[in-house]
Amino acid sequence: MALNDHVVLLSVPGLRASDVSRMPNLQQLVSEGDSAPLIPSFPCVTWPVQANLLTGQLAQQHGVIANGFYWRKENKVEMWTAWNEKIQRPQIWDVLHQHDPNLTSAAWFPMLSKGCGADYVCMPAPVHNPDGSESLWCYTKPTELYGELRDTLGHFPLQHFWGPMANIKATDWICKSAALAAQNQKPRFSYLYLPHLDYAAQKDGPDSPAALQACADLDHVLGTLISDYQQALKNVLWLIVSEYTIVPVNDVLYPNRLLRDAGMLAIDVRDDGEHLDYAQSRAWALVDHQFSHIFVNDANDIAAVAKLFQGQPSVDEVLAGDDRAKYGMGHERSGEVIVISAPNSWQAYYWWMDDALAPSYARTVDIHRKPGYDPVELHFDMATKSIPLDATLIKGSHGAPAKLDSQQGVLLASQRGVFPQQPTAETDVFEIVLRQFGI
Repeated sequence: MALNDHVVLLSVPGLRASDVSRMPNLQQLVSEGDSAPLIPSFPCVTWPVQANLLTGQLAQQHGVIANGFYWRKENKVEMWTAWNEKIQRPQIWDVLHQHDPNLTSAAWFPMLSKGCGADYVCMPAPVHNPDGSESLWCYTKPTELYGELRDTLGHFPLQHFWGPMANIKATDWICKSAALAAQNQKPRFSYLYLPHLDYAAQKDGPDSPAALQACADLDHVLGTLISDYQQALKNVLWLIVSEYTIVPVNDVLYPNRLLRDAGMLAIDVRDDGEHLDYAQSRAWALVDHQFSHIFVNDANDIAAVAKLFQGQPSVDEVLAGDDRAKYGMGHERSGEVIVISAPNSWQAYYWWMDDALAPSYARTVDIHRKPGYDPVELHFDMATKSIPLDATLIKGSHGAPAKLDSQQGVLLASQRGVFPQQPTAETDVFEIVLRQFGI
C-alpha cells in the first residue's frame, strides 16, 4: 500500500536554500517536512540532472551526457530536440508501471519526455512551417490533451519559455495546465519542471534584484499550484528539488578558439560566415555552461588536446579517457576529453576571431543550430533585433561539480520521515519517490 496516494515532484533549477525564506508559499508547504542539502552530480545541467532524477543513475549508465548530443556517424549535433529513447535506463514511471499498472504518472515539461512511458505528458513541440515560421503547439499524451489545454488556457507561451522574453508566464502555464491534468486525470506521480529561476540568475547574476524578484514571482505561482493540487488530489506528498544552483561568473573560456589557435579546428567558410566543420576538425568543443565535451577524431591527439587545456586559469579539471569515469561520464557519447570550468567561469561556443565572420545564426535566438548552449541569447537587443556577441555579459552559470557550498542545492519535502536530513545526491530522489509507493 502506498505511503501517499499522490507524489508531486517539483524540479526547480536555480533554487537555493537561502531563497526559500523569500518564498512564503513554498516555506509554508515545507515548514513541517524534511530538508537536506542537495549535491547535484556532474554535469549539473538540465538534461543530465533530470535523467539522473528519473533513473537514479549517472550519465555513464543512462547516456545523457549534456543538453545535446554529437552523433559521430552522421557528423550531426542535436541540441534540445531528442526524444525519450535517448535515456538508456528505466525511469520512475516505467518502474511504477512494472509494479502496478494503476500507478499512473504525469510528465509535465521535463526535457526528453517526448515518447516517454508516463501516462500523461505535456512538452513544447512547435510546428516548423515550410516558410520558416513556427506555430505554437505541444506534444501531449494523449494527443488530444493539448487541444483541451489550449481551449482552456490558450496556447503555451513558447516565447516566454526561453530567450529575451522569458518570464513567469511560461511557468505559470505549466502549473495551471498541470493542475488541470491533476483534476481530470489524477496521476499518482507528477513530475513538473518549473524553469523560471533560470533566466535572471544567468543574465544578471544569482543575487541580482531581477533574480530575487524571480523568487517572488515563482512563489506566487506556486501558491496557486499548491491550492489547485490540494483541491484536486488527496493525501499529496510534495518533493521539491533544485536541479542545480547558479553561481556568479566573471570569466569566459572559448574552447573552440583555443583549438583553432592550435590548428585543430576546421572552418567551413560560407556566404553567411564561418561555420564549424565537425568531420574535418581534428578536435572541436560542444560547450554546455561550465563544461565542454571535446570530440577528438584521432586518438593520437587526445593527450595533446588535454594538455592544451591543462593549466588554463579558467579551467578547474581536464578529464581524458578513463579519467572521465571520475564523475560517471565514461560513456561512448561523451567527448574524448571533458573540460570543466573554475566556479567563476563559463564556456562559450564561439570559434570566430572576428565578429564580422560569425555565422548568421550566432546573432539570433537559435538553440538548435548552435553547437552548444548560448545564454547570451538572454541579452537579445530589441533595437537591433540581434544578439550582441559579448559572452562577458553573462553573470551567472552552473554545470561544474558542486565543490563549494554555493553550488549545493536543496531537497525539500512537505512531510517528515521521507528522507534523511543530510547531504543527498539527486540520484537518490529516484528511490525516495519509489518508496512512497511501497517499491
